[in-house]
Amino acid sequence: MTSTIQRAELQNKIWKIANDVRGSVDGWDFKQFVLGALFYRFISENFINYIEGGDKSVDYANYPDDKISPEIKDDAIKTKGYFIYPSQLFVNVAKKANTNQNLNTDLKAIFDAIESSANAYPSEPDIKGLFADFDTTSTRLGNTVEAKNARLASVLKGVEELNFGNFEDNQIDLFGDAYEFLISNYAANAGKSGGEFFTPQHVSKLIAQLAMHKQTAVNKIYDPACGSGSLLLQAKKHFDNHIIEEGFYGQEVNHTTYNLARMNMFLHNINYDKFNITLGDTLRNPRYGDEKPFDAIVSNPPYSINWIGDGDPTLINDDRFAPAGVLAPKSKADFAFVLHALSYLSGKGRAAIVCFPGIFYRSGAEQKIRKYLVDNNFVETIISLAPNLFFGTSISVTILVLSKHKTENKTQFIDASGEDFFKKVTNNNVLKDKHIEKIMEIFDSKADVAYVAKTIDNTKIAENDYNLSVSSYIEAKDNRERVDIVKLNAEIAETVTKIDKLRVDIDAIINEIES
Repeated sequence: MTSTIQRAELQNKIWKIANDVRGSVDGWDFKQFVLGALFYRFISENFINYIEGGDKSVDYANYPDDKISPEIKDDAIKTKGYFIYPSQLFVNVAKKANTNQNLNTDLKAIFDAIESSANAYPSEPDIKGLFADFDTTSTRLGNTVEAKNARLASVLKGVEELNFGNFEDNQIDLFGDAYEFLISNYAANAGKSGGEFFTPQHVSKLIAQLAMHKQTAVNKIYDPACGSGSLLLQAKKHFDNHIIEEGFYGQEVNHTTYNLARMNMFLHNINYDKFNITLGDTLRNPRYGDEKPFDAIVSNPPYSINWIGDGDPTLINDDRFAPAGVLAPKSKADFAFVLHALSYLSGKGRAAIVCFPGIFYRSGAEQKIRKYLVDNNFVETIISLAPNLFFGTSISVTILVLSKHKTENKTQFIDASGEDFFKKVTNNNVLKDKHIEKIMEIFDSKADVAYVAKTIDNTKIAENDYNLSVSSYIEAKDNRERVDIVKLNAEIAETVTKIDKLRVDIDAIINEIES
């Protein structure tokens, strides 16, 4: 594994390439070209590594296309999920990029061929459309073929120059880290739109640990609003030494982000048969009803978006929402995502969901849903985090932890918004490992901690109109300086005496001068 310094140098270089190549094109609009080129290089080198099997004498990059047997192609697609002919490899295309007058059309043909190689194979849904957003004919690349080719060549040559070392030694980790680094930077520079599809790694780490706390194995992990897949990937990192039996599941409504998530899976060495990412509206058209229940659910759904709600009278009979007896408000779908996650959760698992704080104290339908959750003892813990942890919003978000295996009718509240639970870095706050460890220790112990954590009997919550706001149960620490009134009065009296004496002395001096 490369050193931290080498990794930082690689990340700085790739971000410089991303900025230099895009020119006047907005970085957010240009992201798919840099990310797509990085992905293209990764799957090419991954495929070479698979074909050669450690035998460099095979030299697949220089192997004739017409010497590939149907059996080799068939076996490769069944194993890797796709096939790349030697002439289609990144290394060969990048080598001639500056002089190839048909670069944009050649790339399109190659991407189409890679995707279509999976047709009629089990991997087809995981490969189809992967390069859809790498549009080599886009006017964002330029208004002429020459301009498009020049910019495409610059992207390919820039990514070609990146030093990832020997693939089998460390390339999977480096490619995945570089990809997430790029996504993170694009999100940070895109404001609100970036925050909608990317959960910062440090927050993802906390959410993953909460969802999988003390589980030595899980059947599968699910994110109903998976964005670019960052939460699922943190679950993978957290469970490297454990067993995820059936893989990673996610649904995403945005097509571009859906493609980023699938690429992200491959770039972190999750093979096509170990992930299932689908496109669609989770609330209106959930795709994994036949796959539930899930032992671990992680999610950062969009905050307070509009949804059809009671505009569709059939939804009140939906298995996900019917038990609560009421639908989330049309203008605030937050609890619709919560109830969806709860419905898909197994009896032994946990769901950790990032929520907008308002849903924990607002009245109306949201209060009725909170009543359902509390009365059925599904709420394990509610954690208030520090502000400015997410891109595009400064609010202090809250994590809701759901569980179906609680033994006590109590709910834990944790206020992790204080200075002991984050570090300020430039314009954003960050959860360091020590902060995450501290939160997890409190979560695990369920012990009361002055000004930080308290476990409340559910009957008390009912008496408080099912208010689940952390601030309603944890007293804020008074950081004002404590004043000893008796001592202060004595000091004032002494000061007054000194002032009176000074006045007498001044009067005496003035009288002496006048006389």
